[in-house]
Amino acid sequence: MLRLKNVTVYYGTAMAIQNVSLELTEGSVVSVMGANGAGKSTILKAISGLVPLTSGEIRFQDKIINGMAIHNIVRLGIAHVPEGRRPFPDMSVMANLKLGAFFRQDKNGINNDLEAMFKRFPILWDRRNQPAGILSGGEQQMLAIARGLMSRPKLLLMDEPSHGLSPIVVEKLTEVIKDIRDMGISVLLVEQNAGLVTQVSTRGYVLEVGCIVLEDDMKGLIANDRVRKAFLGG
Repeated sequence: MLRLKNVTVYYGTAMAIQNVSLELTEGSVVSVMGANGAGKSTILKAISGLVPLTSGEIRFQDKIINGMAIHNIVRLGIAHVPEGRRPFPDMSVMANLKLGAFFRQDKNGINNDLEAMFKRFPILWDRRNQPAGILSGGEQQMLAIARGLMSRPKLLLMDEPSHGLSPIVVEKLTEVIKDIRDMGISVLLVEQNAGLVTQVSTRGYVLEVGCIVLEDDMKGLIANDRVRKAFLGG
């Protein structure tokens, strides 16, 4: 479904990622792990068109998407749940959700999906008329995910979704990601919470200083001494 081949991104003269190659098959959850500043978020931004590639190639369903306009990437079926949630704080929860369906024209389908989001995330129904900016961190994360799902994506990019959330909310988030996978939506997850990663992912990549240094299925990564010491505490 998704293939990055030798992707390099520079911010000015500073290298962010270099020769990154990874693959994601349809219906899978793949994680990218690494320390802060390793370049994980840049990978997602490159896929969604937020930063240009210096070199390399990104294919989605065998179509080259690097250099494509962001709105066209969304129309192909890629949604991005950014780091820090980033709701439109002064707009209502309902308005934020409807923005997720901005490019859709099927009014009945949008209404059905809104109903499905409120069923999946009941707290959003309770908060639907409130400004998104007053929601708790966990509520904002659920809103960001629901907003992404409103575009009916084939691939959901998730950037540090557990950051700043309590263990109870992270547990709920784990179930949400599993549900998304069971809906047939593929997920590329950037995450430092090893507990979350190991529960939801089928495969993982480890990034250090902008370069992929390890890749394996999740069982193989968990068994790797280097990964255990860096992310699992021993």
